[in-house]
Amino acid sequence: MARYQQQDKIGEPRVLVVGETLTDILHQHDGTIEERPGGSCANVALTLGRLGRRPQLLTSLGEDQRGLDATAWLQASGVTVHAQRTARTSTATANLDADGAADYEFDIDWSLAVEEVCAIDMLHVGSIAATLQPGADAVTVLVDNCRDKALITFDPNIRPSLVENPDETRQRVLSLVNKVDVVKASDEDIAWLYPGEDMELVAHRWLASGPELVVITSGANGALAMSRSATIRVPAVPTIVVDTVGAGDTFMGTLIDALIAKGAFGSRVSQAISSMGSTEISELIADCARSAAITVSRPGADPPTRAELFEETYRS
Repeated sequence: MARYQQQDKIGEPRVLVVGETLTDILHQHDGTIEERPGGSCANVALTLGRLGRRPQLLTSLGEDQRGLDATAWLQASGVTVHAQRTARTSTATANLDADGAADYEFDIDWSLAVEEVCAIDMLHVGSIAATLQPGADAVTVLVDNCRDKALITFDPNIRPSLVENPDETRQRVLSLVNKVDVVKASDEDIAWLYPGEDMELVAHRWLASGPELVVITSGANGALAMSRSATIRVPAVPTIVVDTVGAGDTFMGTLIDALIAKGAFGSRVSQAISSMGSTEISELIADCARSAAITVSRPGADPPTRAELFEETYRS
């Protein structure tokens, strides 16, 4: 059983990310093979750590070298790791094409048992951890316990190769969408969940079901953001793509950071997001796009620091 304890400074928002940590086994287009720590939720926590948010990550890891490497990788960026121990550290084998796009094959051991979660101001869930049993049920319980008390964000980040029952997975995703404050999905997620449907219509439906903000990313085609008062389209930042590993997770982590900066955490989420106008949301999403562009311009899940994102000039 895992006990989560927050250790942040007084007054600093208490941030918890719950989900998988993996080892990415990268098969490059040139035939070389490289291993790096990763996993969608771990990448989100890493991004928040690089941006100075001191996040906690509740995850599962093997007591093996891969688990030790992943823990050190996260801790180096200011992430506190709470790991339930499993037989092995899960892996994602990524085959990269000539454009740097990744096609994944997974070997996953995901379970989660939570004894107690102390008061938090922000909770992020998503990807494999939100839909793969037996851990998915524990994730749902955490979401239910944090509703109306914290900013809750969700990124479905569907992995079709792990889906055994598509209808059940779709229902679980929709149930979480209905419960969270912010949902970020990719155009690939929408195409899998709702084949042939228009993304903007899906965003409208999701917004009507509960969230305060819905964001759909479309790679080089930019992003769509929709709140109850605004619909915004933001272009992607032109860059030379090395690979796309971690791009969506970097976008998600930067979005969380930006929302916290706007005061959208704790019990004030609805009021804070509803007060944002079109310009404010557009600027927020543009920061996320710039952050993702930095990540894809270098190998692996390597999100920017706050200095790189906001203080230095980024050149594509």
